[in-house]
Amino acid sequence: MSVEVVFYHLLHKPLEMALPQLLAKCLDRDWRVVVQTGTPERCAALDSHLWTYTDDSFLPHGTEADGLPEYQPIFLTSGQENPNQADVRFMVDRAEPPSLADYKRAIFMFDGRDQEAVAEARSRWKDAKAEGFDLAYWQQTEAGGWERKA
Repeated sequence: MSVEVVFYHLLHKPLEMALPQLLAKCLDRDWRVVVQTGTPERCAALDSHLWTYTDDSFLPHGTEADGLPEYQPIFLTSGQENPNQADVRFMVDRAEPPSLADYKRAIFMFDGRDQEAVAEARSRWKDAKAEGFDLAYWQQTEAGGWERKA
């Protein structure tokens, strides 16, 4: 089975609004997830955010500090490990990805207002294409939804 590498181009709503929706869809499919951030500080901020992003729900997740990663449906890290045997790997905030071959889906989320992030996403697209992965590109709409562009 080929890995699907998906790019989500954030334009109108920030990562903090878009990421929880995509994580919830993964959990609905019974997929285990690793979210890799660019820095440990960003990992800690997302950890707090996922507990409180809405008044009436949360996303079950953990970090290295919580221990028992094998029991976490969503694991947040700034490293390249996969301690919960995730099916899906998110790379956010320009995180440097590990090998993607062991995942069902790899997802790059990038800020369209950051030209360096856009250039890096283009480079990652070329790399993924060269590796023979299935590719998809989604651009955020003004309402915060997604429109497939490629």
